[in-house]
Amino acid sequence: MMRTYSKHLFTSLLGLFFFGFISAQSTELQYYRFWDQRGINVFEPSKNNTATFNGLHVRVGGGFTQQFQGISHSNNADASNFTSGGKTFNANALYPLGVGFNLATANLNFDIQIEDGIRISLENYMSSRHHNEFWVKGGYIQIDKLPMFNSPDWFTNNFRVKIGHFMPNYGDQQFRRTDNGNAMFNPFVGNYIMDAFTTEIGTEIYAFPMDNVMLMAGMTGGLINGDIKDYSTTTTKKNPSLYFKAAFDKQFTDLRFRLSASFYQNSGTVRNTLFSGDRTGSRYYFAMEPEFIKGATGLAEATTTTGRFTSGRINPGLSNEIMTFQVSPFVKYKGMEVFATYERASGKTNAETDTRTFSQMAVEGVYRFLPKEQAFIGARYNSTGGRLPGFAADISIKRTSFSAGWLPSKNLMLKAELVNQKYIDYPSTHVYAGGEFKGVMIEAVIGF
Repeated sequence: MMRTYSKHLFTSLLGLFFFGFISAQSTELQYYRFWDQRGINVFEPSKNNTATFNGLHVRVGGGFTQQFQGISHSNNADASNFTSGGKTFNANALYPLGVGFNLATANLNFDIQIEDGIRISLENYMSSRHHNEFWVKGGYIQIDKLPMFNSPDWFTNNFRVKIGHFMPNYGDQQFRRTDNGNAMFNPFVGNYIMDAFTTEIGTEIYAFPMDNVMLMAGMTGGLINGDIKDYSTTTTKKNPSLYFKAAFDKQFTDLRFRLSASFYQNSGTVRNTLFSGDRTGSRYYFAMEPEFIKGATGLAEATTTTGRFTSGRINPGLSNEIMTFQVSPFVKYKGMEVFATYERASGKTNAETDTRTFSQMAVEGVYRFLPKEQAFIGARYNSTGGRLPGFAADISIKRTSFSAGWLPSKNLMLKAELVNQKYIDYPSTHVYAGGEFKGVMIEAVIGF
C-alpha cells in the first residue's frame, strides 16, 4: 500500500513538474518573489504588479545546496562520565570534527497563478539535515485582487490577504536567511544564532495605505502543527499567536532605505516554536556537539546529524508564553548594503513561573560588485544572551563571520564563509563551557 502511494505521489509530482515547464516557465507570476538572484533584497512581494494574467499558470522552482565544511571546535567543560556496556563515556567530550562534505539539501516549490491576483504557493523539502525524506514545509494562498467581485480598485491597490501554513511575517531576517536548499538570499552560510523561523496555520492581512508603507496584522494557531484537542479541562493553555508589522521602504536615486518593526505575542500555548521551528537543521554540522550522550535508558547514544540538528544555534526555550519584537534597518547605496537587527524576547516554559528575557543583535555589511552585482564580500557580527531554562545566570554567544561569493548566473551561486563562534558564561558542567568553533564553510547554491 505504501509503495503504491509513494509511486502515485512521485508520478503526480513528475507530471506537475513537466506541466510546469510546458506551461512556459518564462511567464511571470503576479505579486511574486523569485527564487533566484532576482529575489535578493526583496522582502514582502511588491504591490506594484507588472505581470498580466493569462490563465492558469504553474511555475516549478527549487533550491539545491552542497557544503564543504572545515571546522574545528573546543571546550573546557568538566568531565561528565557515565558507564554503558562496560565502557566509560564522557558526555562533555566533543565530536571529533574533520573536513568533508555535508549531505546536499534540496527544496521543491510549486507557485500557481490560479486567477488574476490570486496565487498559491506549495513549498517542499526534498532532503534536509533533519529529514532525509521528502516532506511538505507548507503552503498558502495569496490574494491581491478580487476577480469574483470585478477586482475593485480599493482592494487591488491597498490590501492583500494571505491564508495557509507559512512562516509568520515576523521580522526581516527571515527574508535573508537560508531555508534548507534555498540559500540564494543569504550572503553568508549560517543563519542567526537565535533563529526566528517556524510555520504556523493562520491568516495575515496587509494594508498599503500610501507609497512605500506597509502595515500587517496576523493571527495563527500558535503551533507548528494543527491541534484540535480540547484543553479546557486541563491547566494547559492553547491561545492563538497575534503579531503585527510595519515597514517603510523607499528607493531614492541610488539609495534605498527600509525600516521595519515587528511584534509577536502568545499568552500561553502548548508548544510555541518561533525560535525552534526550523526542522531542516543548521549548516554547522556537529559544531559543539558531544560525540556521545546518555540516552533515556542510560545507555550511550552516538550523536547523529538528525538527532543534533541545531548545531551553532540557541533556543531560548520560550515555549509556553512569549512576547518578542524585532527592529531591522536596511540601507543600500549602489553596491554597498548594511542590514541590522535588534531583537528582544521574553516568556517562559510550562514548568516555569518567572519570566525570562533573551536579546539578540546583529549587523552585517555586504558590498556587491561586477556587472549585475555578480560578486560580493561581507562581514557580520551576531551576539545573543539571556537566561536559559534551569540556568541560575545569564549566558551569551558571539559570532563573527566573513564571506565572499560569486554568481556566474542568476541561478548559480558559490560562496565561502570564515566563522568564529564563542560561548560565554556557561557553567563548567555544561558541554558549551569555554566553547568555541571556527573554520571555513564553502557552499554551492542553485536557485530557480
